[in-house]
Amino acid sequence: MPSTAAEAEVRVAAAVIVGHDGRVLLARRPDHVHQGGLWEFPGGKLEPGESPRAALIRELSEELGIRVTRARPLIQVPHAYPDKRVRLQVWRVEAWEGELHGREGQPLRWVEPDALPGLDFPAANRPIVTAARLPDRYLITPSPTDPDPFLTRLDALLDAGARLMQLRAPGLPPAEWGALAEAVAERCARKGARLLLNRDIEGARRLGVGVHLSAAQLAQLPTRPLPPEQWVGASCHDVRELARAEALGVDFAVLGPVKPTATHPEATPLGWGALADCIADRALPVYALGGMTPGDLDAAWAAGAQGIAAIRSLWDGD
Repeated sequence: MPSTAAEAEVRVAAAVIVGHDGRVLLARRPDHVHQGGLWEFPGGKLEPGESPRAALIRELSEELGIRVTRARPLIQVPHAYPDKRVRLQVWRVEAWEGELHGREGQPLRWVEPDALPGLDFPAANRPIVTAARLPDRYLITPSPTDPDPFLTRLDALLDAGARLMQLRAPGLPPAEWGALAEAVAERCARKGARLLLNRDIEGARRLGVGVHLSAAQLAQLPTRPLPPEQWVGASCHDVRELARAEALGVDFAVLGPVKPTATHPEATPLGWGALADCIADRALPVYALGGMTPGDLDAAWAAGAQGIAAIRSLWDGD
C-alpha cells in the first residue's frame, strides 16, 4: 500500500537556544548528510511514539550535553524538499543545566538574531530565522487624538521593552499622519524597535520602515512590496488569507479575532482550536489577534502562534 503524505513526513524537534545575552546558538550540519555544510538549529528526528518536547530534551542532551529546564513552543514549519517532506516542531529554549558543547564534534556558533538572515540554512529553516527575531508581543497603536500624550506613552512603552509596533491611525489627515509617522519612526529607531505602518507602503519606503498590509492589499498585490530588510506583516482572518500571505512572502501575519473583541463585536471568534488548525500547515510566524492580553500568551504558544497582537491591553497595560 502506498504511503500517505502524513506517513512520509519526517517529524523533527528543533531548538532556538537563546543565551543570557540574547544571542542564538547554531550548529553546522556534517558535510556528508542531507543539506550538509549548512547552519541549523540543533535538534533531530522524533522516535516512534515520542512527543516533540521529549524529543527536544533527548536530542539536546545527546548533541549538546545539556538538560533543558525552560522551553516553550515557537513555530511549526512544514516543508517539502524534492526528496522528502519534513515538519519542524521548534521550541525556544531559554534555560538549561550543564556545560553546552558539541558532543558529536559539530561546530557551534553563537549569533546575534539580526545576523541570522545572512547565514546559509536549509530552506525549511527560513521561517525559524524570522520567528527567532520576532518578539512575543506585537503592539498595535490606538489612533491618537493628541500627538503629545500619544508620543509620551509611546516613549514609556519603548523604554519598557516594546520592540515590534504597528502605527495605526485611521482617519488622520495625510499631513498629520506623515508627521506622526516620522516622529514614531525616529523613536523606534533610537530604541532598536521595529515599526510597521498600517497600509502605507509608500510611507514605509520613504522612512525605511515596515508595512502592515490589510487583507484587501494582500489579495491585490502581485509581489512583496518591500525589500527583505523592511518588515512586512499582514492581517488575515482565515486559512486562505494565511496561504496568500505565505505565498506573497510576508514576514508574519496576524490572525483573528480569536476571542470576542469590543472593536469588532460583529465578528465571530475563531477560538483557539480553529487558530491552531489554520496555523498548522503555514510556514510563517502568526500572532493571535482579538481580545488578547499577556495572560493569553501560553494559550497562543500552545496553539502554534508566535505570540499575541493587541491594541488596548498592550498600549494601556503595565
